[in-house]
Amino acid sequence: MSHDTKILCSIFLLLLQYQFQFCTPTDTINNTQSLKDGDLLISSNQTFALGFFTPGKSTNWYLGMWYHKVSEQTVVWVANRGDPINDTSGSLSFDVTGNLVVTGPDRSNPIWSTNVSDPTLAKNSSAQLLDSGNLVVLDSNGVVVWQSFDYPTNTLLPNFRFGVNRKTGLNRFVTSWKSGDDPEPGEYSLKMDLNGAPQPFLYKGSELVWRVGSWIGREWSGVPEMKMDYFNHSYVENQDEVSMTYSILDPSISVRMVLNEFGTLQRLTWNDNEHRWVEIYTGPKKPCDSYNYCGTNGYCDPSNLVKGQFECTCLPGFEPKSAHDWYLRDGSGGCVRKRGWHVCGGGGGFEKVPFAKVPNPWTAHVDRGVKGLKECESECLRNCSCNAYASADVSRGDSGCVTWHGDLMDSRVFTSGGQDLYIRVDAVELAQYLKSQQHSHGKKQGMVAAIAASVTAVSLLAFCLICWLVVKKRRGIREQQHLLFSPDTTTSLEASSMGKHFDESGTNPELSYFDLSIIVSATGNFSLDNKLGEGAFGTVYKGRLPNGQEIAVKRLAKNSGQGAEEFKTEVTLIAKLQHRNLVRLLGYCIQKDEKVLIYEYLPNKGLNSFIFDRTKGSSIDWKMRFNIVLGIARGLLYLHQDSRLRIIHRDLKASNVLLDAEMNPKISDFGMAKIFGKDQIEANTNRVVGTYGYMSPEYAMEGLFSVKSDVFSFGVLLLEIITGRKNSSYIQDNSVNLIGHVWSLWQEGRAVEIVRSWMTESDSDKEVLRCIHIALLCVEESANDRPNMSEVAFMLCNETALPPPKQPAFIFKGADNRPDTSSSARAGAVSINDVTLSAIQAR
Repeated sequence: MSHDTKILCSIFLLLLQYQFQFCTPTDTINNTQSLKDGDLLISSNQTFALGFFTPGKSTNWYLGMWYHKVSEQTVVWVANRGDPINDTSGSLSFDVTGNLVVTGPDRSNPIWSTNVSDPTLAKNSSAQLLDSGNLVVLDSNGVVVWQSFDYPTNTLLPNFRFGVNRKTGLNRFVTSWKSGDDPEPGEYSLKMDLNGAPQPFLYKGSELVWRVGSWIGREWSGVPEMKMDYFNHSYVENQDEVSMTYSILDPSISVRMVLNEFGTLQRLTWNDNEHRWVEIYTGPKKPCDSYNYCGTNGYCDPSNLVKGQFECTCLPGFEPKSAHDWYLRDGSGGCVRKRGWHVCGGGGGFEKVPFAKVPNPWTAHVDRGVKGLKECESECLRNCSCNAYASADVSRGDSGCVTWHGDLMDSRVFTSGGQDLYIRVDAVELAQYLKSQQHSHGKKQGMVAAIAASVTAVSLLAFCLICWLVVKKRRGIREQQHLLFSPDTTTSLEASSMGKHFDESGTNPELSYFDLSIIVSATGNFSLDNKLGEGAFGTVYKGRLPNGQEIAVKRLAKNSGQGAEEFKTEVTLIAKLQHRNLVRLLGYCIQKDEKVLIYEYLPNKGLNSFIFDRTKGSSIDWKMRFNIVLGIARGLLYLHQDSRLRIIHRDLKASNVLLDAEMNPKISDFGMAKIFGKDQIEANTNRVVGTYGYMSPEYAMEGLFSVKSDVFSFGVLLLEIITGRKNSSYIQDNSVNLIGHVWSLWQEGRAVEIVRSWMTESDSDKEVLRCIHIALLCVEESANDRPNMSEVAFMLCNETALPPPKQPAFIFKGADNRPDTSSSARAGAVSINDVTLSAIQAR
């Protein structure tokens, strides 16, 4: 081989070596190498990879880091997140100062740099991708002078230190992506706040939306549900830094915490069998998580919802600033001290609020040297400005002391976790509190005596019942009333509830009883001229009472075998309901063979007569539509949570929402409604009733119904109000239904197009899109995934982050072109859209 040939071969081998320098996995790049499109740095255990990528549907290129072993590309860090490259010309290399730089087509103008001022970097600097997911820059001595862990994007990896370095001023925080396809910094950020007791805060722009709570020695006080079993958590607070970190007990598990573009902090673990990330924690997720949801000096208790009460409560010694606002379930105005309260010299003390997320410590003083709660209490009592106290560290025998010296903000309680919070109260309040505690103790001691007394009470009750039956028999109650209201009649309501609503004469003391002659006169002897509509169980007429009041009269068909049950249900149920967004039952009549319900008359009739009519629909602008949506949501929320009984409507639809003269919505037709027990979650029936197009999948196919069934119906109704189209209308157009049509447009980012026909320039695309988003959450396939009505009402009234909707139910083309009818359509019964009647038949 000639000398020239040897030289050419050597040059060729050098070029070949350079060209394939990254064919063998490597975790390091030095100052003579570069990383281009297609090249990768891979950590030594092959957990992480670094290279250029394009996210989702984007055509832009970024330098980023992702899990290498995970089949689904999951990006955890992005260098040039705000400065994308629009082609494949990206390159990562070292510049003359020894800094890592990312360049595009213009190699002389870096678009990203580590930007470290260190003269030792210019010689023999290198970068290494560690197994932890940390990209580090090393100087010639192997010392780390820069690391990606100091500049996170939207992800917290194990062993990442989140917080503030007080010496250098470095603040390590995470910021969401702008969208799933755009890693540019979004509007949400999670930062460590150093005021009072340091704690992480979630911001939307500059607005505080969620407070994680302060560190109490074993957990963050605001997230006790965050699982700690598989993690080691550590918190450092000293003169040099305030930071937190977590590590994994089993290093084979892949775990990450990410702040997504919707403002939700998620802890996820990779399930290799299912090839997907599994969520093990998410927050914020409930209205009680929202910052200061119940206002100043109030606290949020989600367990109140189970009791049918408003979740907001005033702290001990306080009362609502506006009782009217709290009645309307708006606690944002907060609470004020009760009148006549004296803080000092009045013999006051403290009332305990257990399982609490303590108030925001911005107005608090923290003393780590206090040895216990007794000393902490004494410290608070000595200062007239002290309103509350709590332990600073519950993991070490309640050591340390936090005292609050101003308004108490953003408090809530949990079913478990949190810590004890002690609120300062005056002597009167304290005496009442101590008395209640003694009473509770006395109740336990008296339990045995109560059981014994109950035996006597049962015997006496049995005797009275026998006497009552004898008296009733002698009175000769008409056979029809006896059959209709006897405890043996099978109904959809609990027998105990029935006994509360009807006395022994078969009348309801909470409603007016109308003589049949008055009803006949009011309706012109049920004249056809006064007929409003007709359904399977009878006819609705317009009437006018002698005093001039207009009424709607629902006359049950005499030959309706099912009518007795529905009539009894409606009278019993509506007698208990009082809400401005529910139709009001004025009275009833049971005489001869007639069964009649008398309602308030609503002149604008059903919502369906407006939204599905092109002429009338054009007169309803977005503001009016949104107010109607809010009214329906409030009415449904009342049925589910705030009324004396938990009620499932089971037939919510446009024709069962009536409009008064001011276009305020009122939910009507409770003939199919079911009462749930206090702790009942769902029920099953073999007799599916309701209306096709509004039924949830679990109810239509399995007979399972719950509050989430009504939520599904609300979601369908919300889409119909927004679009002015029936859910079934697209089936008639030989296409998917309305839900499917909106879902397709949503996935393409074109959902607002469906409402262009009636929107004006002043209408807000953002508000409409938010309502479409909420509707899609309500119609998700799984009942567990759907929000409850409390969450729906909160989402409608607040601009909080919304989770991405999952694929909804019933989005495919129907088997036939059947219009929107009730489930009895096959038997010939129909649902009249303009009146409050629904057709029902056994399935």
